[in-house]
Amino acid sequence: MSKAGALDLATGLGGKIDKSDVLSAVEKYEKYHVCYGGDEEERKANYSDMVNKYYDLVTSFYEFGWGESFHFAPRFKGESLRESIKRHEHFLALQLGLKPGQKVLDVGCGIGGPLREIARFSSTSVTGLNNNEYQISRGKELNRIAGVDRTCDFVKYGCYSEIYRVLKPGQCFAAYEWCMTDSFDPHNQEHQKIKAEIEIGDGLPDIRLTGQCIDALTKAGFEVIWSKDLAVGSPVPWYLPLDTSHFSLSSFRLTAVGRFFTKNMVKALEFVGLAPKGSQRVQDFLEKAAEGLVEGGR
Repeated sequence: MSKAGALDLATGLGGKIDKSDVLSAVEKYEKYHVCYGGDEEERKANYSDMVNKYYDLVTSFYEFGWGESFHFAPRFKGESLRESIKRHEHFLALQLGLKPGQKVLDVGCGIGGPLREIARFSSTSVTGLNNNEYQISRGKELNRIAGVDRTCDFVKYGCYSEIYRVLKPGQCFAAYEWCMTDSFDPHNQEHQKIKAEIEIGDGLPDIRLTGQCIDALTKAGFEVIWSKDLAVGSPVPWYLPLDTSHFSLSSFRLTAVGRFFTKNMVKALEFVGLAPKGSQRVQDFLEKAAEGLVEGGR
């Protein structure tokens, strides 16, 4: 797991965006979203620009607060966040039936935390597919540090239909998606607010219903042999690390106290010029996402 510190956060902010252009990138990104007058069609039409701006702006925050694996996981009582994430990555490897020496694709791989863990666990070679140059370069550096740069790599990618095309016949693809449940009511203003907060804070043009994601897989040619809402039946709520009423020393940076500390640290770094102008604005929309995820999860 990443041990990113304050200077790593400051130097990484903005990704491939020139530091002097970070504030204008934040402003343009915000305008894509409902909270700032944007709409879904504009986000879809400018998907590549929106998503790349998002990941350039937030990746160092993710790594500082969450680690190298940018996902949630079902969690047992007494289990730390990091332990649950690692166990879930092992679970995915076992579900796919990975064997030593096999070649694996990780689509939408972030900076490669899951692919490195799965490669070590299953003795496979994993290629991460990503459309963000900063995350690719950061992932390659972390591969080198972890000593897996000979078996793990990154390339830029296209989605489901392309995955189906390149997958060997009879092999498996595991999809792990953000989805709205059937409890979502598009006519409920509170539900719409929660959805909008998650979209701006997680770089999403839209969040689909679970059934729509499964339909997209079948339309691409896949046979869906297993699907499950992993939030159902989890002994510990998946959103607990983001709940400000929860305190954990092992996930201190995600607690209310830790987030308060990070907010003021970023403010100070921006004030002295170590972090680019606009850094606080990035943290603000990440906070919106955290609030939306907790309310949506409840």
